[in-house]
Amino acid sequence: MDDHSDDIRRPSPRIEVYAGAGRKRWPDDLKAQIAAESLEPGAIVTDVARRHGCRPQQVHDWRRRARLGQLVLPASVDTLSFVPLVSESSLPAATESSVSPEAAVVTVELQGARVEVRGTPSLAALSDVFLALRRTRSC
Repeated sequence: MDDHSDDIRRPSPRIEVYAGAGRKRWPDDLKAQIAAESLEPGAIVTDVARRHGCRPQQVHDWRRRARLGQLVLPASVDTLSFVPLVSESSLPAATESSVSPEAAVVTVELQGARVEVRGTPSLAALSDVFLALRRTRSC
């Protein structure tokens, strides 16, 4: 029995046409929009993914990235959230008396939220404020 599968004179019974351009690149703002939609009350990740032509695993990954602060979700107009702030003074007693409580004011305004930190906060306290703001505005 002869194998004629490589014979160019004989037409192939199957033809494949590849029209794709490879992997789809999702812009960060679209990822954020889809992830935010999947976080709405009553939303089902599989349904959201199907509507946008992506896989549920991608949506879960985008949600995870948003929780870690790697993807900033669009702020919802009706969502009000507060950022807890705990500040401990690490200054020795001698320097506390020489520094006025009004010595510094750090004001942070981000997407409609405003946080003021008065006095001389430590770098750790300011880092906590910025981290909390980013997490609260992302998820």
